This record gives sequence, C-alpha cells and structure tokens, in this order.
Amino acid sequence: MKATLINTLIIINLICFGLVSGQADKRVSFKTSEITTHKISKDQDFTFGYLEVPENRSNPNSNTIEIPVYIFKSRNPNPQPDPIIYTVGGPGYSTMPSAQYMKYYQYLDDRDFILVEQRGNYYAKPHLDCPEWAEALFQSNLPENYSKDSKTLFNNAAKKCKERLENKGIDLNGYNTNEIAADINDLVEALNIEQYNLLTVSYSTKIAQVLLRDYPERIRSVVMDSPLPLEVNYDEESVGNLLETVKIVLEDCAQDSNCNKRFPNLKTRFFNYLRDKTKNPLSLNIENPNDGTMETFYLEGSDLINIFSLSSTSDIPNIPSEINKILEGDLSAISSYLQSLLNQTPRGASARGMRLSVWCAEEYPFNSQETITEETNRYPEVTGLSPAIPEASVCNIWGVKRVSDIENKAIKTDIPVLLISGEYDEVTPVKWAQGMLPNFKNGYHIIFKGWKHTPTTYWDNPCGMEVANNFFKNPNTKPSPQCFKTIKTPKFKTN
Repeated sequence: MKATLINTLIIINLICFGLVSGQADKRVSFKTSEITTHKISKDQDFTFGYLEVPENRSNPNSNTIEIPVYIFKSRNPNPQPDPIIYTVGGPGYSTMPSAQYMKYYQYLDDRDFILVEQRGNYYAKPHLDCPEWAEALFQSNLPENYSKDSKTLFNNAAKKCKERLENKGIDLNGYNTNEIAADINDLVEALNIEQYNLLTVSYSTKIAQVLLRDYPERIRSVVMDSPLPLEVNYDEESVGNLLETVKIVLEDCAQDSNCNKRFPNLKTRFFNYLRDKTKNPLSLNIENPNDGTMETFYLEGSDLINIFSLSSTSDIPNIPSEINKILEGDLSAISSYLQSLLNQTPRGASARGMRLSVWCAEEYPFNSQETITEETNRYPEVTGLSPAIPEASVCNIWGVKRVSDIENKAIKTDIPVLLISGEYDEVTPVKWAQGMLPNFKNGYHIIFKGWKHTPTTYWDNPCGMEVANNFFKNPNTKPSPQCFKTIKTPKFKTN
C-alpha cells in the first residue's frame, strides 16, 4: 500500500522520538516544529518541520544543516497517494513564501503538496546571505558608477562575503544542485513516500534532472516549467537569447495589422536606436529623491534594453507602445526606473552566497570565456552587455570546487515529463525545451503563446497551473485543458 499523509505523519512522529532506524546516513532526520516560517490559514491542514542533512555529503565530518519543509494535506478527503514536491528557481529564491497561498494551488484538490526550501536559501539554516553584494549593487547603480566597469565593486563584495560565511564555519562546497537533489531524496525516504511527483520552475528544473538521473525509483512524473537544461551553458547565450526574444515580439507586432499600422518598422527603428545610443549614449537628468539634487545618467543600448528584460507577461501587450514612446522622445518610463534605483537602499542580497556556490561550481567551469567575450561584443545594439552571471573574476574569488563533467550532460528518461515554455521567455527560451524533448521517451512540450517566464506561477491567469495539474492527474497524456485553447498571441495596445 502506498503511503498516505496519515502514514506520513506517523512516520514523522516515530522519527521525532528516535524509533525509526536503518537510514543510510544517521545524520539525516526530519523533525516537526510548531514554529513556522509563515502564518498559515487555520482551515489548512499541514505539518511543518526541518529536514536535517549533512552540509557536505562527501565529508564524513561535515556539519549538519536544517531545511524547512511544509507538508500540506489535500483538500480531497480521499487524496491520491503520490504527493507533489515543489521547489522554486533562482538559484537563491525561497520556496517558503508560497506557503501562505495554498488556497490558490489547484494541486491540493487531488494530492498532498510539499514545499521544500533549497539549502542556503532565506529560511534554511544556515542562510547564505550577502549584504556586501547588495551594497555593491546599490553603488553600481549610482550615477557616478552607472556607466563604469563595476568589476572591482563585486570582486570586493564576493571576497568579503566569502570570508564572513567561512568564518561562521560554512562549507561553501556543500551548496550545489547535486546536494539539493540528495536533500529531496533524503526527505522522500525520511517520510516513507513510495511515489511522488515533482513540480519545478526555472533553475529548479536542474534539480529535477539530477533526481531523474540519480534517484529515479520513486518518481511518478515531473513538470519542468521554463526548463534550464543541464547541457546548456547559460552564460554563453543569455544576451543573444534576449535580443532574439525581443525580435520575436516586435515581429509579432508587425504581423498584427493594427500594431504594424500604429508602429510601422518598429523592430528596425528600435534596433537602430539601440545601436546609436551605444555609440552616442543618452544623457538623462534625474532628480535624486533623497536630497533633491539632479543626477546625470548616461545610457547605452545595454541599459535601454531593460525595457523588455524587466517586463512580465502582463506587460507584453504594452511593449510596442512603450518602445515607440522612447523612440519619440518620451523617456518617462526610463526616468521612473532610474529614480527607483536612486531611491533604493542596500538590502540583504538574500542567498547570494548560495547562488554563487551553485553557479561557480556548475555553470562557470563549463563556459568558454572566449565565447563570452565574443558575445559581449557581438551585438552592436548592446555592445558591452556581458552574458555572464557572475563574471569569471567573482567565481575565481569564490573558489568552490568544480562539479564533474556529467553535470553538463543531457539526461535521458522514460519517466513522464511535461516541459512548459513561455513563447517570449528570454531567460529559458523555447529552443532549450525543444532540445530536451527527444531525450524524454514519455515527454511532452507545451508552449504558452505570448507568455514569458514560468507560466505555472501566474495567479491572475492560472492556466499554467491547470495544465500542470492535469498532467499530474494523467501523466501519460499531453494535457489540453480548455483554458490552454484560449492562449494566443497577445493583442498589442496601440493607444
């Protein structure tokens, strides 16, 4: 018989009293806690606790760390026996805030829903925050530094943050995708879950791929929303992906008779404008809201492209209009953005240390620095915009160990997998999911026309969530709910 939540709670209580034995690593345990990370509605049945695991499994003398976990009971009195495990993207974003909004999650109509924080993130113990990085980011956005090379600022921030975290006894080599995947596998074993489903978004789709490769036995099905393939070198492609996505949006405007009539030749005019401002930067005076003085920013194409990269799916219908305003000299949107930079104060750069450990161990080592340099100078519209996150100098300072070559190779699986893409997603473009699909014998790919990153997370239009939930109900069939049939290229605003 497969484990139900009641079985699970019994297991949890036994673990808490030390009555369950035989786990592969005695440093692994799950303990419930009455003190939660967030206030949960009284009508929601749940259990909260901490998974205790080794910080670095390759070190038998490793410290142990604590990872918060919510187990939400299904609204169905007779739920399916296979829960959904959910963790979000980043790396560095916290999953725990989702706990406050379970009434919106359709998944609970059928199954228990488990939220797992990734190690090193905000509510984990320890939390790898880097306030030094936040200060560097704030300084880099000040007018006197805005157009300068900010490498020194971030190098110094990385050095100070690393020293502070290591002085606390934190092993930075313990924070990577392999360890996070092992955490989830340990949780499944600790809770005695016989079979489960995975819901992952953006970066956490890499965690799903590692689980499918290394711990496939209990996985029933997987949804990867906006997948980031293991085999892709993100830092070599990000600038090109951004420009290509902008072109797709503006070409769709050209195919729309109303949009094309109102904004003729918009793509050509915008890209010519970016090239011109890269050679002849735009000078913009902004009132500093802190003291009323006027500050001067000099903006190149690499700055102005932010009008797209900062937008969300709900902003897409306005993109042609906003670009046209800039071309006609209306810079109000850019002014507001710059004013917001001046009004910010340095914040904690939450989990930046975790993000650096992940990226510097498993992305940076596989990058071609020659390719990154070429990409930085390839596009005359945004010359100087580096695709690297972070720069090589930061990873050299961070100094974590390189992962093995297998972490940069595609996986293959027979387990049912649903890939979900947003058509206008410049972060994890459609082509990446398309490249993964042939390796998934029971895989499906759904593209949301006119949407950007992570379609399953949009609550104002929960169609992405409905698509994912339908897949969990029947993972051997490509989902086609009624809502998806209404997803079309957006109607661009022309007034």
